[in-house]
Amino acid sequence: MNSGFYIILAAQFFSALADNALLFAAIALLKDMHAPAWHTPVLQEAFVVSYIVLAPFVGAFADSMPKGRVMFISNTIKLCGCLTMLAGVNPLIAYGVAGFGAAAYSPAKYGILTEYLPAGKLVLANSWMEGLTVLAIILGAVVGGVLITPEIANPILRWWDVPLIDIGIDTPPKLAIAFIAFIYLVATMFNLRIPHVDIDHKPLNRSPIFLITEFAHCFRLLWKDPLGQVSLAVTTLFWGAGATLRLLVLGWAAVALNYNIGEAAKLTAWVAVGIAIGSVLAAKFIKLEHSVRVLPVGIAMGIAVLMMIPVTNSTLAILLLIVIGAMGGYFVVPMNALLQHRGHLLMGAGRSIAVQNFNENLSIFAMLGLYAEMQKLDFGIYFIILVFGLLLSGIMAALYKKHGHDQDRGNM
Repeated sequence: MNSGFYIILAAQFFSALADNALLFAAIALLKDMHAPAWHTPVLQEAFVVSYIVLAPFVGAFADSMPKGRVMFISNTIKLCGCLTMLAGVNPLIAYGVAGFGAAAYSPAKYGILTEYLPAGKLVLANSWMEGLTVLAIILGAVVGGVLITPEIANPILRWWDVPLIDIGIDTPPKLAIAFIAFIYLVATMFNLRIPHVDIDHKPLNRSPIFLITEFAHCFRLLWKDPLGQVSLAVTTLFWGAGATLRLLVLGWAAVALNYNIGEAAKLTAWVAVGIAIGSVLAAKFIKLEHSVRVLPVGIAMGIAVLMMIPVTNSTLAILLLIVIGAMGGYFVVPMNALLQHRGHLLMGAGRSIAVQNFNENLSIFAMLGLYAEMQKLDFGIYFIILVFGLLLSGIMAALYKKHGHDQDRGNM
């Protein structure tokens, strides 16, 4: 791997670090506003709705210019969302602006890998990308958890305070958001250093009607391809489950471990540690042509989620979350690489990632909506965990039953 690849990784790291820290800061801000509990999953829905609405357009946007430039523009939008939240705009709206930038950013950050690297290095590159993204998730949870903890934030706020000048940063969540804005700024600086890659599969027409029609064609094309279908189904399920699991851990930690929001935020980092471990193991043991063989690990992951219910010890909780994360990383990295490879061959990197994001974020939106509805109905956290674990294992089992015999089928 050359230096250009590591610049791409650095840009992604700081962007993902800010994204994940911002979530916990926004959740803390909602709590300061005494918002209803079900606003928390709606907050994440506000972020992902742009992925769904803009799906027909962001792939063509990512393919229309060098992807480093796309990443710079998108990161700037995310920075604006962060600053509007700091300025007092409702967190649901401001976080939605950040989601708008993230929707445009995602096809570029993955699409550049398929354009910059040969197919033989995609699993390794994805392992690096996912591993570093997971490190950003870990640090994002830690940074967010630390900065929203009053015992840590209040002394910083007293030092920050300037007599006779009101800068508007007077609570732990706002302090966290100000720090996160600086991280976004660092990410945009790395975006400017990303190596130029020639445009591949440049869109022929920018008409909205044409783009929607083309997106629908790419959607059908990827779902009809046998290897595209299974990889798309698995990654769709994984990211929907992952977004919901993060909120489940926050709720579960409060009930089972008596953690506050800051402590619970840091606990979610252990899932990310597990994903990093699983990603490394996948890179070592799984080849692109054998990717479908990891499906049973997804079934086991759903069963492991159910084991959260009896756990009340913090050490056991950490170990279990690491195991759950490792299972997730082990089966999603090969599926992600397979999906990128098939999509790049069939329609171009940007468009295939846009289709992937559309499906994944529909899954996230649906699962978070189910979670919010169960919270509004006052269902207990243990019942929600039971539903979530059984749903995950059941869908993965159905996919394995349908596609398990396809493990080595299809041209890579």
